[in-house]
Amino acid sequence: MTSTDSTSGAQAGVTPLEFRETLGRFASGVTVITATDGETRRGMTASAFVSVSLTPPLILVSVDHRAHMYALLSQERVTHFGVNVLSSTQKHLSDHFAGRPGPEEAVPWFAHEGLPLIGGSVAQLVCRKHQVIEAGDHTLYLGYVEYSRYTDDDPLLYFRSQYHELG
Repeated sequence: MTSTDSTSGAQAGVTPLEFRETLGRFASGVTVITATDGETRRGMTASAFVSVSLTPPLILVSVDHRAHMYALLSQERVTHFGVNVLSSTQKHLSDHFAGRPGPEEAVPWFAHEGLPLIGGSVAQLVCRKHQVIEAGDHTLYLGYVEYSRYTDDDPLLYFRSQYHELG
């Protein structure tokens, strides 16, 4: 339920900082979304990833409009993207693709039918853009999963703005 400010008619709500801090209490896995326009391959760290449907196999990722990935995924000719669920040993890749300062890391790229994916990840998904939904300052990309693979390694977790491991 939302409330309305009676003086301006605008909807009252939590501040962006309060919203971020509150949602930071939700533990999530860490993913890197990958895509290419045929020339440039890109990756973006994302915790805003969720499974949507088993039949058909659909997932959703949320991409900030300021992100380079948004510009890439907005291109009509970019029809597919990858989702790489990082392992507990890949914190450096999460930092790298989040643009955090530090040494340039060698990314263990590999291609699946031309789409860049990240080796050593707990799981990889290849998704065809199924639906694009504008949502405030983000765009939601609903992906139809065409390929998946996984390992039994432990995932990298993110909680209260810090990395964690299972156990």
